[in-house]
Amino acid sequence: MSAPVPRKLQAKKPITRAEAALSRFHEESKLEQSYDIKNLGRIWPFVKPHARHLALSIGLLLLSSGLAMVRPLLMRAAFEGFDGADPQGTLTRCGIILGAVLLSEQLIAFPQMYFMQLAGARAMADLRRHVFQFLHTRRLGFFDRTPVGRLVTRVTNDVDAINEMFASGALNAVGDLTRLVAIVVIMVSLEWKMSLIAFAALPVVAIFVNWTRRRIRDAFREIRSKTARMNAYVNEQISGMAVVQAYAREESSAEEFDDINLAYRNANNRSIVYDASLDAVIEMISSVCIASVLWYVGVHSLSQKLDFGTLVAFVAYIEMFFVPIRDLSARYTLLQSAMAGAERVFELLENKEEDAPAQAQESATSALDDDTAFELDDVSFEYKAGIPILRDVSIHAKKGEKIALVGATGAGKSTIASVLLRLYDVRSGHVRVFGKDVTSMGRGELRRNFAVVPQDVFLFPGTVATNIAAGDTTPDRAKVNRALERIGALDLFERREGGLDAPVLERGNNFSAGERQLIAFARALYRDPPILVLDEATANVDSDTEARLQRALDAAMKGRTALIIAHRLSTIKAVDRIVVFHKGRVVEQGTHEALLAAGGLYARLHTLQFAKETVKKAQLHEVAPASA
Repeated sequence: MSAPVPRKLQAKKPITRAEAALSRFHEESKLEQSYDIKNLGRIWPFVKPHARHLALSIGLLLLSSGLAMVRPLLMRAAFEGFDGADPQGTLTRCGIILGAVLLSEQLIAFPQMYFMQLAGARAMADLRRHVFQFLHTRRLGFFDRTPVGRLVTRVTNDVDAINEMFASGALNAVGDLTRLVAIVVIMVSLEWKMSLIAFAALPVVAIFVNWTRRRIRDAFREIRSKTARMNAYVNEQISGMAVVQAYAREESSAEEFDDINLAYRNANNRSIVYDASLDAVIEMISSVCIASVLWYVGVHSLSQKLDFGTLVAFVAYIEMFFVPIRDLSARYTLLQSAMAGAERVFELLENKEEDAPAQAQESATSALDDDTAFELDDVSFEYKAGIPILRDVSIHAKKGEKIALVGATGAGKSTIASVLLRLYDVRSGHVRVFGKDVTSMGRGELRRNFAVVPQDVFLFPGTVATNIAAGDTTPDRAKVNRALERIGALDLFERREGGLDAPVLERGNNFSAGERQLIAFARALYRDPPILVLDEATANVDSDTEARLQRALDAAMKGRTALIIAHRLSTIKAVDRIVVFHKGRVVEQGTHEALLAAGGLYARLHTLQFAKETVKKAQLHEVAPASA
């Protein structure tokens, strides 16, 4: 008989494909418990400017509820009129009044819902705009770790869930409660003993509603979470469609989406079960109560005299008694969905990571001379704690000076531009622009001093002119033309169909990489800042375009401070100073000739790069005659 296998050596339960896939997706952490009253209080500032429409809607709702209470009494009066002197006249009058009441209720219903939804739509438009503007004020690190799809869900799906509270009439619960109180008073006044039969069911309803309350809220929380995860995944897949298709990942991506979609469906199923159960229980209790009343009347009809009109009115009120309870349960489900969306929206709005907030400084202005453009003084920085990117970096740039940053990938060159614009705050040291510490400047004041031309250019939907004049509501056509002329690209864009009004599609996909780069250069010159930052700005252009840009940039940078981050050393020979980075430290500084003569890291990089270029040119030279 074999010995038992030790627990540590036993095979672990295999993980299913769905579990393995779901573990890779962006799952949100659970939110803290939040109360409905608290969330409604947070929504109120956005509803308050439109409270007039909301108050008008609630006023009409109360009027409609009051008219509904009259209907059973009119029915009672009609039946009692049969014993009077003029039964036909009584029945006619009651019928006319009842018809007028029903018509009035229907006429009131339209403006009541219209004003309710109008207030909700405008309030949610304000909330959506507030969330969108709020996102623009968050620091870049927040977006580095938050999937785009999740943020899109906050602005769209979660706000729509709150809006559903207005659109579906969930706030009509005010009318339901008013109607419920009025029905209780009338029922007690008509026949208090029979009223006790209906009221006896209320504890059962209360217990069941309380039991489902937390479960429905948790179900809707999970729905919102799964919606955010689905949007994040779809956004990633569409953004990376070129890679998905190039590596034939279509089937694998579809399987992963199926797993996310299944989790979303299961979350919806749970909410449907609880909602249907609540509705069914209330409907069942309503039927039992009506049957009990009829049994009570039948048992006591011999000993107690109860006129038929009162019985009809009482049964009508019992039905009406459970209608607002049933409506309240349905509205409660919608309210829970809305509150789950509100939790997520306001959890986002509680984020404290403001982008470059101005801080009070004891000495905001440095003792630097007036000739200083920017300075990094003993700066250290890390994106993640314990992983330094910049180590004790010091750079002093004078006005009009052209400085190039070179080094291997990951050496920290692009990070210099990020800390200068205060997209990230440094861990230690000081960053100053025109003698002022960047932490003492508002982000608008600071960033007006810079124009950045990145390697990966982002274009917004619009036209060529609106993209060049980014930041201006109406482009200055003269400035647009002048900016394109300075880089020698005006004729290139004027030849396109539509000229400067040619449409730019999403992300500028209808333009080549070189054309997008030219638009980025023109965008920088349109802004005409004192400091120009070129981050691998010529990496995506061909040799002819690069030569054109180089000539234009020489003129554009004249009299302007420039910080050039480059891999191509051929583009920086004419700069005033080259700063060489290695593993986050400045290891050399000097002119091109001085650094070559020193024989250090820059000389080795230069030799290695130009050796590769020589080999490449030789290979192209050999291929060209053969192809000819």
